[in-house]
Amino acid sequence: MRSETTGFDISELRRLVTPRVRRFAHSRRRKVYVACKTVAERLAAVLLLLCAAPILVLCALLVKFTSAGPILYSQIRLGRNSRPFRMHKLRTMSPNSEADTGPVWSTPNDTRVTRVGRFLRDTHLDELPQLWNVLVGDMSLIGPRPERPEISGRLERAFTRYHERLIVRPGMTGLAQTQLPSDSNLEGVRRKLAYDLHYVQRIGPLLDLRIAVSTFFYLISVAASAVCRELIKSERRAAETRVESIEMLEGDEACEIGTS
Repeated sequence: MRSETTGFDISELRRLVTPRVRRFAHSRRRKVYVACKTVAERLAAVLLLLCAAPILVLCALLVKFTSAGPILYSQIRLGRNSRPFRMHKLRTMSPNSEADTGPVWSTPNDTRVTRVGRFLRDTHLDELPQLWNVLVGDMSLIGPRPERPEISGRLERAFTRYHERLIVRPGMTGLAQTQLPSDSNLEGVRRKLAYDLHYVQRIGPLLDLRIAVSTFFYLISVAASAVCRELIKSERRAAETRVESIEMLEGDEACEIGTS
C-alpha cells in the first residue's frame, strides 16, 4: 500500500517494526537493561552537568548580553509512550520566532537564529540544559529524538508506525542523530524513522556504547568546524564581496581554459 501523503510504500516501514520489536519492548532482558541504563545515565548526567557548568554559564551569558529575551527556551516534547514533557535548551532564536508561522522545522540559514545562536546550534552547546531532562527521567542520553506534539501528529498521519519509536525514552543523541541531518522534509523523516526503529529493535549495551563513542567524535568534529568558520568569518565575507569585481574571460580565451 502506498501513502497518499508521501507516495512511497508503507510496507517498507511495517517490515521494520516486526512483532519481535513489540515482544522485545516488554521482555525481561529489556526491562533489566533499561533500568540499569536509566541509573547509569542519571549518574552520567550529574557528572556531565558538573563538568559542563563553566561552559554552560559562559554560553548563558553570551545569550543574555547579545540578544533580547530569556536565556533558556522551553518547549513541550513527547517522551516515552508519547508522554509530554518540557524540554529545555539555550535560546538560539529571536523571541516569539514562531508567532507568525506556528510550529515549523528550522531550515539552513534560518533568519530567526541569532549570531550566537548559530554557533551554539553548530556546536550543539544549546542542548546542554537537556542534561537536566535526563536527570529527572524525561529523556535518556541515547535514544530517538523527541518531537513536538504539533509536528508529531502530522508525522503519525504520514507514517503509520511513527509512534513506535517512542517505546523507549527519547535521547539527546542517538543512531539517527549522529548519522543523518536535522529533519527538513518527509523523506528525511522517513530515513530517521528507519534508524530509530532499528535502534528500538537492537537496543543494548554494545549498541549504546558505540553510539556514545560515535557522538564523542562527532561533537569534536562539529565543534572544530564551527570554531574554524567563526575564526575566518569576517575574512570570508570580505572575500565574497570581491567575487562580483572579478571579470571572467569571454570568447575563445574562456573556451580554451574550459577545455584545457
